[in-house]
Amino acid sequence: MLQMAGRCILLTLFYIECLIGFEMISEIEAFLLCETPQAWIEQALHHPEELLIDHANCEKKAAGTALTLMFRYAEKEDLQQKMSRLAREELRHFEQVTAIMKKRGIRYRQLSASEYAKRLHQHARVEEPGRLIDTLIIGAFIEARSCERFYRLIPHLDDELGKFYQSLLKSEARHFQDYLKLAQQYSKEPVEERVAFFAEQERLAVLTADEKFRFHSGVAE
Repeated sequence: MLQMAGRCILLTLFYIECLIGFEMISEIEAFLLCETPQAWIEQALHHPEELLIDHANCEKKAAGTALTLMFRYAEKEDLQQKMSRLAREELRHFEQVTAIMKKRGIRYRQLSASEYAKRLHQHARVEEPGRLIDTLIIGAFIEARSCERFYRLIPHLDDELGKFYQSLLKSEARHFQDYLKLAQQYSKEPVEERVAFFAEQERLAVLTADEKFRFHSGVAE
């Protein structure tokens, strides 16, 4: 009886977490200028190994980005705390993805990166504080797009992977919010103009065709 009650509590907590994640999707959809193309969703379903491998790579890169910001801007206390938590969560997600891969007989390996992040970072300013602000805004868009793609994929996935991607929605949405709030906090001027600029660059990055399918790629040719 106690075991059954415990399972019910855990399931209830899990579904509450999922509902919170789904509620945040509306904010992310308003932030992004376009949805992930349906053709990308179809390619993801036809490339399950590449989807999981590159997802793992993305989690590892996200942790690396957070740590880089911590070392580069050691004097910024709020950034230190938020990036520390973000890095831990991203590495935990990396462990979870690779565990699922192992169960499915998928060997982790390095894949070439898509052009998505490069298409955004090429527009970042090089002088401070603009460099920091643009990096944080780009981070917000990358996290928002990740969350949006998890959300779009969930209805098409098997039960195990669908529940896992559901469980990621809340943290990924919070990462998006953290990046954006930090950009607003550390900027000496309103960030709306830069956010609008990168929103358009992000839209173009998503709608531009890529040679190979990747988690953040456009539709592969």
